[in-house]
Amino acid sequence: MRKNRGIRTTVRLNIETADEDRDTFSIANASSIIDSKTRRCLSIAGSDCSGGAGIQADLKTFASFGCYGMTVVTAVTAQNSVGVADTFAIPPDVIIAQLSSIFSDALPTSIKVGMLFSEEIVSAVSEFLKKNAHGIPIVVDPVMVAKSGHFLLAPKATIALKNELIPLATIVTPNLCEAAALVGIEDIRFSDQRELENYAKSILSLGAKSVFLKGGHSANETNSDDFFIDSVGNSVWMNAARITSKNTHGTGCTLSSAIAASIASGHSVTEACSNAKNYVLKAIDSARSSTVWKGHGPVDHFFWMSRTTTSSSRRSLSQASKTNR
Repeated sequence: MRKNRGIRTTVRLNIETADEDRDTFSIANASSIIDSKTRRCLSIAGSDCSGGAGIQADLKTFASFGCYGMTVVTAVTAQNSVGVADTFAIPPDVIIAQLSSIFSDALPTSIKVGMLFSEEIVSAVSEFLKKNAHGIPIVVDPVMVAKSGHFLLAPKATIALKNELIPLATIVTPNLCEAAALVGIEDIRFSDQRELENYAKSILSLGAKSVFLKGGHSANETNSDDFFIDSVGNSVWMNAARITSKNTHGTGCTLSSAIAASIASGHSVTEACSNAKNYVLKAIDSARSSTVWKGHGPVDHFFWMSRTTTSSSRRSLSQASKTNR
């Protein structure tokens, strides 16, 4: 029998300005596949009191995709657009109590795992999911460092992440800094496409079903290109022009939760990655002129609800899933 070598493709995403593009956004607020109460997305992640990242960003993203959001808080951070002032890790037994409460009542349709902070938390969450999340898609965002440079994952926890959590993942969504840590290389920001593909394959070999390697931190000043590969051998480069903006706080959290929400809405993993990248690019574009924040401000999760959104575009939002299936 011939081995399936997969399919290799490249997709170019063209993002217009936010004001022009709101009327054509057809991913968010989907209601035509399944009632939102049956699309339950769980975020297992840290809290960002400023609302730009963490579970707060995840809940906004879930809502934008018409999904019901649930959360398990793993850590509480005191942070804003300038930086992280302090972090308090939730005791593992309290995290398990939160998970048990959710799973004993209504199983999630999809799960996004973000900041876990310590080795103990990684192990506790991994053990619970291994026992209780059979058949539920799991999106792992290996959060390690905040936009400000503050460490959000203890060094020893990286080993547990690789050995215990990633093998459970439907998809892993590292940025280039996180990918470097996972493959044991100091810096891959200046790598060419072929090298990045090999790094993604190395992460895939840890046991995940697929990898979405984000290129936002690359040295490429004109493009923000991401690479998807799965365990069957299918691969695709998702290319888009880089949007210049200081307001990019929480983009990684937003992208991974958008993938989880899109999967919960019935899309394939590859389609979910494309939908999520499209959503994040538009959210960045809509927020790039904001001057409210002193540092790296948040993206505009609800760009599609702008005052300029017309009634016709609202109707198109409700038809989102039909359009994208």
